[in-house]
Amino acid sequence: MKTIDVVGIGNALVDQEFEVSEDFLQKHDLKKGMMELIDEDAQNTLIAELSQLGELKKQSGGGSAANSLVAFAQFGGKAYYCCKVADDEAGMFYRQDLEKIGIETSLHQQKNPGTTGRCLVMVTPDAERTMRTHLGITADLSSAEIDDHAIAAADYLYIEGYLITSEIARGAIQHAKKVARENNTKLVMTCSDPAMVKFFRSGIDEILDGGVDLMFCNREEAELLTGQDDPQAALSVLLKQADTVAITLGKDGAVIANRERQVHIPGVPVKAIDTNGAGDMFAGAMLYGLTRNMSLEDAGRLASHAAAELVTEFGPRLDKDRQQQLIERVMDAQTA
Repeated sequence: MKTIDVVGIGNALVDQEFEVSEDFLQKHDLKKGMMELIDEDAQNTLIAELSQLGELKKQSGGGSAANSLVAFAQFGGKAYYCCKVADDEAGMFYRQDLEKIGIETSLHQQKNPGTTGRCLVMVTPDAERTMRTHLGITADLSSAEIDDHAIAAADYLYIEGYLITSEIARGAIQHAKKVARENNTKLVMTCSDPAMVKFFRSGIDEILDGGVDLMFCNREEAELLTGQDDPQAALSVLLKQADTVAITLGKDGAVIANRERQVHIPGVPVKAIDTNGAGDMFAGAMLYGLTRNMSLEDAGRLASHAAAELVTEFGPRLDKDRQQQLIERVMDAQTA
């Protein structure tokens, strides 16, 4: 009997968010809109530069899959996260941050020396986010941090694309997939970032090997995966590897399809100030809808509204009360 809605596996990073100018990105040779990995010394140097610009806008326990699970749990779903942090101040903050939201983790079993990973999120005036990440100990996420019992008890296993930068983590993914398939747990993957498809394509192919039940990607990731610049054409290619595919299109909404039908989810007009976490929010909200037996249209509409709400403020999360109000408002509109 399934007792957990979604188990996620992904990086455990403390996100720190700053406002920056286009000139700042150019001065530090930071490629806009992309995530790149850097070492701890380089990150500390960048933090010193950012600290001169002004105060830290927001700090939270992050990582692509973690952001999705936070959204999922705050809507009311039951989530569990397999991840790795160090036995340091940041690691303690991360564990307590997720537990406060109601997400169970494998962290209570861990006492790891080292440094907890951190992601610097730099937001330009056009709301685009550029990230520089030092993975720290999360780069060593292995099968030892994967909770087989939790995966067996879950309806869905959600796999974060950022994990593929680590050979050890790629082994953990294969282990988790095996456990999921042996226990009829549906497989879900998110590409997480165009850089993962562009520079670590073999890792994405490993996740997709044997097929997945649900796949999330944005327009750029879909184009890189398929060579098709039209989302409709990209869908037909991706549906050979996933039973259901959701391609987010920014302000234009999303297209979602399975092998029987395709739906277009309209965008929600808002004034965006920070796109950090929008794709993660979309995935978390859509997963919530699917676990509550919503149709593709209804789950997609909830996801589109949630992502639009998120980009109107800083950070990859919404307040829980705001999420609850959002789902009531969206569901009331759907039944009207």
